[in-house]
Amino acid sequence: MLTKKQLDLLEFIHKRVQRDGVPPSFDEMKEALDLRSKSGIHRLITALEERGFIRRLAHRARAIEVVRLPESLGGPAGGFAPRVIDGDRPDVPPPNAAIAVEASAVELPVMGRIAAGVPISAISEQSHSVAVPSQMLSAQGDHYALEVKGDSMIEAGINDGDVVVIRETSSADNGDIVVALVEDHEATLKRYVRRGDSIALEAANPAYETRVFPVGQVKVQGRLVGLIRTY
Repeated sequence: MLTKKQLDLLEFIHKRVQRDGVPPSFDEMKEALDLRSKSGIHRLITALEERGFIRRLAHRARAIEVVRLPESLGGPAGGFAPRVIDGDRPDVPPPNAAIAVEASAVELPVMGRIAAGVPISAISEQSHSVAVPSQMLSAQGDHYALEVKGDSMIEAGINDGDVVVIRETSSADNGDIVVALVEDHEATLKRYVRRGDSIALEAANPAYETRVFPVGQVKVQGRLVGLIRTY
């Protein structure tokens, strides 16, 4: 016997998979059920899994398989055979369905905003999360996302409001676009160029000058590995 919240969540997941071909994110589930935090969704997901209605695939975000439906949601007495596993796309997508990510997606924390212009204060607080295709991520290392503020990297295809995907690393090769921490308190997104005992942080916009610092004043916080744009 399912509680009303459990039933509502199961119905929401099932309908989204049938409509879009991918399960909803935890944020979408939270909003749909009018819950204050994602911890409540985690508890409901666990309860549905323990009762055999859904199955989570290990090490994959948004990988939820609907195993069966109760009769109240149209499931037969003998159980329900799922049509979609791990966000598989339907053969023919419904009209206006926005399919923005591949089936296998990973939820990354968005750690705030990064300046693509004049450096802003370093950010370490997670603001929300974003689902990115797993093939965008490197096999090794942790990843996080940042929202871009400014236009200094527009000629590199990075616009104000884009979300950049960053692999955590403390090293970079010349020409890499990196998150650079300047003097331990300012973070900026720029192209990295090592020149002897100096590091140049180059913009990709002629309106901005290249800034040059002693090696000890710049710390690489990560390399750009992907970009997400919302229209």
